[in-house]
Amino acid sequence: MSVYFYEGAQILAPLSIISNEPMFDIDSVSLKKQRASQGAQRWELAFGVIGEPDTQVDLFLSAAVGIETATTMIMPQLNKVNDRSTLDSTSTTLFGSTVAGSSIVNVDASATTGLLPKGSFIKFSNHDKLYVVTADANFTTGSTAVSIYPTLKTTVAAADFMRTDAECTLTYLRSIDSATGITFTDGVLSSIGTVELIEVV
Repeated sequence: MSVYFYEGAQILAPLSIISNEPMFDIDSVSLKKQRASQGAQRWELAFGVIGEPDTQVDLFLSAAVGIETATTMIMPQLNKVNDRSTLDSTSTTLFGSTVAGSSIVNVDASATTGLLPKGSFIKFSNHDKLYVVTADANFTTGSTAVSIYPTLKTTVAAADFMRTDAECTLTYLRSIDSATGITFTDGVLSSIGTVELIEVV
């Protein structure tokens, strides 16, 4: 099981990863249901952390200072994804360009081998949006098609990279709805409550 950190403190289970994509539901007179989306989507995370003496200062500052500034952290991957992933590289070049709005990106498999399992979070080097892989991608040779959700926000070119694992970072703002402070218990352990992060898109 992989361990992930927020401001130096270990993230605790349960970890919530939520896809926020506003949808509109319409029932016609004939009771036919129609759904529509504006095409906007962001990831939102919620979790607790282990407060220890050596992380208290960073946790306190994260709850009180610079809350209006975007920052980054490694995007937590699902345990099953980590167990199945056999990629031998965390940064791989793309195979040609792919236009914004596409749900499949072609990746150059000539320098990378292994399996990128569905459920993996990835990102591209030319923008900060995170994507999740929707079907297993097996890298052997040539070009490998990687299916993603949501659709590609920005056009990517052959000079850009697909980033996975520790190279896949979430650019986020801390939610102001849960911005509190720090609570000390017995003068040793500290808690900043539930941390809620919102992807910067």
